[in-house]
Amino acid sequence: MESLARAGWVSSSDPGDADLFIVNSCGFIESAKKESIDAVLRWKAVYPDKRVLLAGCLAQRYPVELGSELTEVDGIFGNADLSRIGEAAAAAMGGEKGALVPEIDSTGFADFGHSTAGRPLLSFPGSAYVKITEGCDNKCTYCAIPLIRGPMRSRPIVSVVFECRGLIARGIKELCLIGQDLGSYGLDRVGQSGQSELPALLSALSTLEGDFWIRLLYIHPDRFPRGILDLCTRDARILPYFDLPFQHASRTILRAMNRKGDAESYLALIASIRSTLPDATIRSTFLVGFPGETEGDMDQLLDFQQRARIDWLGAFEYSREEGTPAFNLKARVSKKLASARRKQVEEAQVVISEERMERFVGKNLRVLVEEKVEGEEGLYLGRAACQAPEVDGAVVLSSATDLECGAFHGAHVFRRAGLDLDAARLPPSESDVHFSGA
Repeated sequence: MESLARAGWVSSSDPGDADLFIVNSCGFIESAKKESIDAVLRWKAVYPDKRVLLAGCLAQRYPVELGSELTEVDGIFGNADLSRIGEAAAAAMGGEKGALVPEIDSTGFADFGHSTAGRPLLSFPGSAYVKITEGCDNKCTYCAIPLIRGPMRSRPIVSVVFECRGLIARGIKELCLIGQDLGSYGLDRVGQSGQSELPALLSALSTLEGDFWIRLLYIHPDRFPRGILDLCTRDARILPYFDLPFQHASRTILRAMNRKGDAESYLALIASIRSTLPDATIRSTFLVGFPGETEGDMDQLLDFQQRARIDWLGAFEYSREEGTPAFNLKARVSKKLASARRKQVEEAQVVISEERMERFVGKNLRVLVEEKVEGEEGLYLGRAACQAPEVDGAVVLSSATDLECGAFHGAHVFRRAGLDLDAARLPPSESDVHFSGA
């Protein structure tokens, strides 16, 4: 969007006023591919005279196939060099119906406008994502990310710090560091046998002044850099929130996935995190239905789920992706059985997540308020340190006075409501109260 603005384009909140629709697609799993194509068809059906540009991962992965079969699109643009979006947009408007899919640059981080002056802030007020790596070298056998985004490349520390400083100056209170695997940050510079530079990056970010959070999203559990735990204890602004995609607990399945851990090593990691940071929140994902997954493997996963008591968990069914090592594996699990296993995990997790959230009842938390509840006087939605944007529960905050969205407010949690927390705003006179966690 920043590149388009520099090229003279103006974004519109009214679809009827737009000349060009850009569908930013996902090509990771089958359901995401279908959703992306459906979005193209939906927009073209409603606005047949408008131009539609298909961009993102699906476009990067299948430019030839989409160009020949999806006649509804007026152009295709990959994800390797977002600074060239203006070229793709101009071509689509000119009726060229071509594909602009630059090759992935494996030598460095592609320029896609990391300046902070004109970058649109599209998240809820007060929060922004900061991408620090692109691509992945972990080579999990089920995963298409290396095919779509290439090898892992890390931004220089100075570049990340520069962007974060600018975002803080713009009023951002939550910096969400993202990448396919933050634990691998810097390994492209020091070598796969070296040490992650994530602790060094967090140390540099700790020198920034201001009242803000740093949230870490997506750390491969086999590459978890233990040094970040001490950094969290020294700077409460680095949230003790860890998104660790364990995927499974059966050693047999994990080895077939080309992952090095197992149930016991993952439980030890969780125990280490919680002993160092008692207020830590852990999120994870489980992948069920992988080829060869037996009832015994599933029992091990369910046992691990009960022992780990993970705060937040998403369950996914295996998607057979061409080009991945797992594509030709035998002993496939039926979709019906995989779906049943996913539901089994999800049902068990509701009880666990509710239990984990119960520990915040009666405590005072800092809440980043995101929006006012429409039609409800004095009611707001926000998130505490234990809740990442869009994927976890929320804090429903009541206040007798108007609250600024995109700002921190003190709150007393008086009840758990399902997976959410009900809280009352603390009076300003108690603004210096000791908060639980960050």
